[in-house]
Amino acid sequence: MSTSSNLSPPPIPDDVEKLLNDLPKVRVWDAKDIYQWEGFWFPPAFVKSTITLRSRFQARDDDIFLASTIKTGTTWLKALSHSLSLHHAPPVDIYDASAPRLLHTHLPYVVLSNSIKNSASKIVYITRNTKDTLISMWQFFNSLYRPNQDPFPIEKAFDWFCSGVHQFGPFFEHVVEYWQESQKWPQKILFMKYEELKSDPKGQVSKIAEFLGRPFADENEVDAVLWRCSLGRLKNLEVNKSGNILNDVPNKSLFRKGEVGDWKNYLTPEMEEQINQICRIKLEHFGLFL
Repeated sequence: MSTSSNLSPPPIPDDVEKLLNDLPKVRVWDAKDIYQWEGFWFPPAFVKSTITLRSRFQARDDDIFLASTIKTGTTWLKALSHSLSLHHAPPVDIYDASAPRLLHTHLPYVVLSNSIKNSASKIVYITRNTKDTLISMWQFFNSLYRPNQDPFPIEKAFDWFCSGVHQFGPFFEHVVEYWQESQKWPQKILFMKYEELKSDPKGQVSKIAEFLGRPFADENEVDAVLWRCSLGRLKNLEVNKSGNILNDVPNKSLFRKGEVGDWKNYLTPEMEEQINQICRIKLEHFGLFL
């Protein structure tokens, strides 16, 4: 069943650089330029690659897409989903192009290709408490752009976050898009909350397994996956203590505390109330509470 209109994919502009020059641009974290396109803010490379993806990417019915905005539990979801995708499956041949694919994106729903939306592929989306997302994002970019320096002013990061001006933001619209689609197509999109995964890992991981068509046979199998993918264990793996996932993103920067409620150590009561008010306006109207 289609989850979007069967429109032809948009053409690739002849001059993407000209497109970027015409888009609104903001310098964030005193380090990087991001561009507003299709209602969201992207690093320039993502504008270019997403235009190509929308026009050329062909999803398969057995594809699994993990989707999220940044700093909402993405790395943990990746580890869990990889373990689950191998559950009851034969050994994977990484050189077999026909093998099932597990893919991740930070892209908002609106810019996904029709191929993804209209296929029988599945999407697991994870989000997180708004205030914890802000603090995790702030800490993450401090580690990237201000190592061994004073942190970027939390007040300025707060203002950017609330106004939606940050990588893959606005956060609120990103979350709402996937939430609404998951309500319309629950067999297509599983919407998850980081806090529920933390408080009920067995129940939530079992839900992912059922959604992906790989249910557990017994509780021991659930325990094995949770042990293999525990945050403490992942953080202490050598591969996650060194090396880079991207040129300028050390693997170790993807792991911090992973705690719920850490925002209380950083935000003032006035900041808390302002974000709560935005959540009431932007999220609760749709029956979504974070």
